[in-house]
Amino acid sequence: MIRSLTAALALLLVPSAAFSQQVMFGPGWKEQRFSMFSSNDFGLNGETMSVRSDETVSLMWTALSEALWDSREASWDWSVERSVPPTDLTVKGGDDRNLSLYFVFLPRAAAEAARGRGVMSLLDNEDARVLMYIWGGDHARGEILPSPYLGERGRIVISRGSGTGSSMESVYLAAYHRRAFGSGPEKLVGIAVSADSDDTGTDVVAEIGRLRFR
Repeated sequence: MIRSLTAALALLLVPSAAFSQQVMFGPGWKEQRFSMFSSNDFGLNGETMSVRSDETVSLMWTALSEALWDSREASWDWSVERSVPPTDLTVKGGDDRNLSLYFVFLPRAAAEAARGRGVMSLLDNEDARVLMYIWGGDHARGEILPSPYLGERGRIVISRGSGTGSSMESVYLAAYHRRAFGSGPEKLVGIAVSADSDDTGTDVVAEIGRLRFR
């Protein structure tokens, strides 16, 4: 009996990170171009994704399994070797950034109906709510900004301003969702990674990895 209780207590004391699920960068990720002639160079390397954006813009995305729909925390590592200059991320056509990590939420009924659809269908869904954690821009860390493309459906969260370096991030999605949209999140149905350097005519060399959910 004592041994059983000890084992149960040990299980309860394991850090929550032990129960996190890592999303790998490989099969299932798809590129979404915004122009026939503009495409970033993405490298899917298992634990990490490399990104090269040379006066280009596009994103890579994947739908999440239903087992991750109720995730409320996320963590990841990212680094930038070459950076675009500071920009105003609230202005269309002048909002280059090094990296963006999108988290797309939908109510359950809409999530069920959206199975198998592309990322643009998700982003255009009136019921969608999108948190975009961004490395870039000329804004204060932690600032929440309106998206010039998604309207009321999207909010930008500044993780790091423009520049090079490396960082480990850990965010409580539920709290940011409430701050951004005034309500708790629905189902986390998809994620995307983008880089954008076409407006400033510069380039980005970056990497993101060890993306985990809890």
